[in-house]
Amino acid sequence: MRLGNIGALLLVGTLGLGLAACSSDNDGSSGDGKSKSRTVGVANFTLGGPYFNGMDRAIKAQAEGKGVKVISTDANGDAAKLAANVEDLISRKVDAVIISGGPLESAPAALNSLKAAKIPVILVDRKFQTGEYTSWIGPDNQRIGVQDGEFLAQQLPQGGKVAIIKGGPADNSIGLARTNGLKSALGKDSKFTLVEAPDFGNWGSDGGLSVTESLLASHKDLKAVFCENDAMCLGAQRAIANANLSSQIIIAGVDGQLEALQEIAKGGNYVVTGLNSADQIGRLGLDRAIEVLDGKSVEKDTVVDSPQITKKNAQEFIDKSKS
Repeated sequence: MRLGNIGALLLVGTLGLGLAACSSDNDGSSGDGKSKSRTVGVANFTLGGPYFNGMDRAIKAQAEGKGVKVISTDANGDAAKLAANVEDLISRKVDAVIISGGPLESAPAALNSLKAAKIPVILVDRKFQTGEYTSWIGPDNQRIGVQDGEFLAQQLPQGGKVAIIKGGPADNSIGLARTNGLKSALGKDSKFTLVEAPDFGNWGSDGGLSVTESLLASHKDLKAVFCENDAMCLGAQRAIANANLSSQIIIAGVDGQLEALQEIAKGGNYVVTGLNSADQIGRLGLDRAIEVLDGKSVEKDTVVDSPQITKKNAQEFIDKSKS
């Protein structure tokens, strides 16, 4: 073969490699499957709780494994601050924004700004009641409430009085969905009497403790307590133990918080919860943002499975949380 022909072949090969490299750059991926030069902003309404902290950590961990840079913000429960944080993320030229809305029902200013900037927005856990978003990933909260109600009915064949502890505020759609699910399972059965606590537990253990103490002052004949999340139920469990009523009152929660799983595994009066995994939803949210940026067709709304957790399978989920 003549040198001229060899040179031509080498030139063709070099051009081919260059074109392949350009193709890789265009789809946003490197040869090892990791996304290249992507920055995703995370706008957290609040990190003031283990659930939302866990979701933020999960997003960051998933991003690290895929070579994506994350810029995370915390609005400390202030809607105006959330909007300002989103404006800052836009100014920093992020490619996509994930919003963890916590108890916030809507964020029109943030969503309008992202729409104007043509930046895709992924909602995780909380689906806002108004405004445009690219995709949402979260649980079927009403179904979790139904699951808890059905399990309580099995555990209490004679019926009885069941207390409901809400997180608040009154228009919180996630909490309402969970409570409405429980009511749909128990409310039509005349053997059960449902008692809603007049005060909110504010989604925390201390709130669950104080609300349950107040309930027990006038309802010592309770047979069960349902809380809109596990954190409040852990506080309720303390109040019930302090009143020496642990053998009488069983507890049902929501979220699958590790401490709740450990209590369920012990076989005491904490008997059931429904998984609403911050880790799973956070990781799926990051993956969804990458899919959108890669130009893939994605579901507008994705409901994440929320399996029921009882003593029979609690250890399985404890082990998964540590892996």
